[in-house]
Amino acid sequence: MTELEKGPQGRRRGRGARERIISASQQLFRAQGINRTGMDQLCAAAQVSKRTAYQHFTGKDELVAEYLRRFDPSVLSGVFDRTDLTPRERLLAAFDVPPTTPLCPYIGAAVELHDPQHPASQYARDYKKAVAARLADTAREAGAADPEQLGEQLALLIDGAAARTRVLNADAFPTAAAIAAVLIDNAIPASSPRQPSDDRRTTASAPVPVGGQ
Repeated sequence: MTELEKGPQGRRRGRGARERIISASQQLFRAQGINRTGMDQLCAAAQVSKRTAYQHFTGKDELVAEYLRRFDPSVLSGVFDRTDLTPRERLLAAFDVPPTTPLCPYIGAAVELHDPQHPASQYARDYKKAVAARLADTAREAGAADPEQLGEQLALLIDGAAARTRVLNADAFPTAAAIAAVLIDNAIPASSPRQPSDDRRTTASAPVPVGGQ
């Protein structure tokens, strides 16, 4: 791009304009919601003109979809890719979510959009299915008799804890983790080998977007 255009605050735009717009959406959509964030505010935060914004995105809907697509493509890698934890510990580490963590962006987007056909709604569905699948894979490693069922149960617990924490302004994840521990132990046959460290719940996992998380 050789031509540069003055932005609303006197800054020129170039190759970084698209990334600034996405960065602004990640901050504003997460902090105040999608519906409360207008394109004028996004452009001001990204320091681009609306003309520039619409050169990169056909509209707000496309920007919302890109916002979710970019959010966590690794699907909780900070939990599931850890090699210092046993499979059972990784399952429980998914519940180590600080109570100050904002509501899962995928849940927030699905609730706000009210449109199952919206591209962002599809990203939300795909992500939630991916989380359940990774939980099921880890449950399989841990020796669960029905890993798919356990994965769905744990995914439901995570999302429920995320919503309840937000609504009540009180940390629901410790209770969810205690329930998860019972579900995990009931799902793993007594004959399955377990390491001594499986008897403790890890507390050293990286923070994650709830539901994403």
